[in-house]
Amino acid sequence: MNTEELLKKVRRIQIKTKRLVDEAIGGEYHSIFKGRGLEFAEVREYVPGDDVRTIDWNVTARMNFPYVKRFKEERELTIMLLVDVSPSMNFGEDTKFKRELLAEVCALIGFSAMENNDRVGLIAFSDKIETFITPRKGSKQVLKIIRDLLEIESEGKTDIGNALEYFLKVQKKKSIAFLVSDFYSSRFEKPLALASLKHDVIPVKVYSKYEVEPPEGVFKILPLEGDKPVIVDFSSKKIRRNFVEHVKGWNEYIFQVFKKYGLDYLDIETNDDIYRAFKKFFNLRKRKFAR
Repeated sequence: MNTEELLKKVRRIQIKTKRLVDEAIGGEYHSIFKGRGLEFAEVREYVPGDDVRTIDWNVTARMNFPYVKRFKEERELTIMLLVDVSPSMNFGEDTKFKRELLAEVCALIGFSAMENNDRVGLIAFSDKIETFITPRKGSKQVLKIIRDLLEIESEGKTDIGNALEYFLKVQKKKSIAFLVSDFYSSRFEKPLALASLKHDVIPVKVYSKYEVEPPEGVFKILPLEGDKPVIVDFSSKKIRRNFVEHVKGWNEYIFQVFKKYGLDYLDIETNDDIYRAFKKFFNLRKRKFAR
């Protein structure tokens, strides 16, 4: 797309996702993503009902009156977006491609982070790191991320393992990492397990309905990531059944990996309402923390 089309699309995504954050998502984001801990705020005189465990005995000894320490949540978070920009992301229906869906998802996360004064960064990848944006605060940062996600053109296949290994190298402090991909990748289970030991990793699987239930007819399937185009007759019940079973089996494997390492995840189709998808995710996560 040319520059004018790109700016219009960025603006459209900004308006849509910012409205969702302002009206519904922002508060949910704050409630489920906690800060890194507590930091000292001040000391004040003890009043009946205060927890005696918070008494500052050094100050109490000097003042001859009990004083307690007060703490506040160290709220500031770092949000990292690990986003697949391989050619398979340029697939979808006429209404929306996976590339636009992932841009909306990242915009929703980014503006939520901005409203809560958190930093957000980007690692866009295919079989190599296409771009790395250092985590920063503010709307300009979020808009740059959206623009880059729509603009990057890649010819490489998806390599989630390589992206996670790079992420572990550049992000030393604990962060919340949203891993956005269609997960057409092998060799990612071990790096995912390692990343989840230190960081709060949240996979976001994006897909088109045609990848799960192809339309009937004869189609020339263009290469998503490398291979030559092939002619597929989806009017054949056997071919459709084999295709659907293969996709179903792969998806089951992916979700089993997520569950194996205790990861909360989202599964979003290009025509889904992303507000409802995130609302459901936030509710599940709140119930998990409430146990």
